[in-house]
Amino acid sequence: MSYGFAKLAIIPIRAEGSDKAEIISQLLFGEHYEVLEEAEKWIRIRNHFDQYEGWICRKQFFEITGKEFDELGINDFPMCASLTGQVTLADENTNITRGAVLPYYHQGYIRIRDQRAKFTGDLNQTSADKIMEYALSYLNTPYLWGGRSPFGIDCSGFAQIVYKLCGYKLPRDAYQQAEHGYDVPFVETSEPGDLAFFDNAEGHITHVGIITEPGKIIHASGSVKIDLLDSEGIFDQELKRYTHKLRLIRRII
Repeated sequence: MSYGFAKLAIIPIRAEGSDKAEIISQLLFGEHYEVLEEAEKWIRIRNHFDQYEGWICRKQFFEITGKEFDELGINDFPMCASLTGQVTLADENTNITRGAVLPYYHQGYIRIRDQRAKFTGDLNQTSADKIMEYALSYLNTPYLWGGRSPFGIDCSGFAQIVYKLCGYKLPRDAYQQAEHGYDVPFVETSEPGDLAFFDNAEGHITHVGIITEPGKIIHASGSVKIDLLDSEGIFDQELKRYTHKLRLIRRII
C-alpha cells in the first residue's frame, strides 16, 4: 500500500484516469490519502479526511510512508483561514488556500516529511461561533462542480469546508451530510449554522446550504450567495421563483 500527501494548493480528483474526465472533488494542501490503484499516468486515491475516492495525476503525487500517513491521521492540525496563505520551503514558495491543512504547525512553521517550512497567513479557530464568519467569507465564490476552494466550490464542498474550518468533519456529498446531526422540524426554529437539504423530482438529495438566520440561507448556486428560505425551499429574488425544494433541516452542532 502506498500513501500520499497533497503538496500543491489544489489537486483535482477525477472520476476516471483522464484529463477529460469529470472533476468530482479536490485535495487541498496538507490533506493525505491512500493509493488504491496505479496506472501509467494516473493514481486512484482515497482522501483520508472524507474517504472520497477518485483519480489524480501521477505528476501531482507526493509519496509519504505508512507511518507518516498514520501520524497525520491521528492529529488534528490547524488550517489556513486566509483566502490565500504561503508555505516557504527552501526558498521556494507555494501559495495555498483557505482550508489547507498545516501539519505539525508550531510557531509559524509546519513540517512536510522531514523538512521544516514557514507558513504565512492566518490560522483557523475551531469554534462553532465562527461558522457564520467562515461561511460569509466565501460570498461570491464561483460555483464549480467538485470544487472545495475559495476560487471555485460546489454546494456540499462549501458546507464541508466551512464545518472543517470550525473543527467538525462532514462527508463530501450532500446526501451523505444529510445523515449527520438531528432534525430541525421547521424553518422558523432553525438557527445559524443549521444545514438545509433539498431534493430533486426523484426525491434524491442534491443540494445543501447553511442557514444564516430563520428565513435566509447561504449556498453555492452559480456563486456563493444568500437567498430567502421558507418551508417550500429557496426563493431566488433575482429570478423571482423557487429554485430548490426543501427536504429537511439538520443541526450538526
